[in-house]
Amino acid sequence: MSFPLILVSPARPENIGAAARAMKTMGFTELRIVASDAWQDPAARRVAHGAGEILDRVQTYATLSDALADVDFSVATTARSRAKFRYYATPVQVETILQEKRQWLPRIALVFGREDSGLTNEELDQVDLLTGIPMAADYPSLNLGQAVMVYCYQLASLNQVTVTPAETANALQLQALRQRFQQLLTTLEVSDDTKMVDWIDQRIGLLEQRDSAMLHRLLHDVEKKLAEHYSAKS
Repeated sequence: MSFPLILVSPARPENIGAAARAMKTMGFTELRIVASDAWQDPAARRVAHGAGEILDRVQTYATLSDALADVDFSVATTARSRAKFRYYATPVQVETILQEKRQWLPRIALVFGREDSGLTNEELDQVDLLTGIPMAADYPSLNLGQAVMVYCYQLASLNQVTVTPAETANALQLQALRQRFQQLLTTLEVSDDTKMVDWIDQRIGLLEQRDSAMLHRLLHDVEKKLAEHYSAKS
């Protein structure tokens, strides 16, 4: 399984270095950086302290969309107050979810936002699952390096066992399911119900492979019946 960590527009080289150090400590090796060259500052390498090879292999992208182009399932960290979707997973829940996802999705990514403003709503729309670190109300944020360390520690077990993907695995299954639901909502003329659309989109990210396959079968039957209904009326 490939598991890149993506930093979106990080401003402080020290945070990038701390992130690289946390990654190496917990067995993560692939770092992607969006719209920033702060990783080239000597301060990043100084703080990385022994994790310089991760900085040497940094992959850079102009946009988050570009960084996610080859990713099958993505998780974004955000403060609860910024979460657009109804479901908000804790780090422990993310580990459980990804333990199942790794059985059939070969490339999973974890996305971290800007130090001062996090991820935009448009960027949050591009990921499959939202997560955040529960904290005391009077201290609502961690710096980027600390947040990376928390998740690398929690998810380190994902790097310790080689998984053979299931024979029926299809990395495009979730994407196709989203598209079929979007088409169904349009057909039913309820696609403007933003709350429901967001809820369905987020819940799809929680499905196990067998549940996703079963929903595809159900949608096939629903689409068939709708086609027969509209054909009879015309």
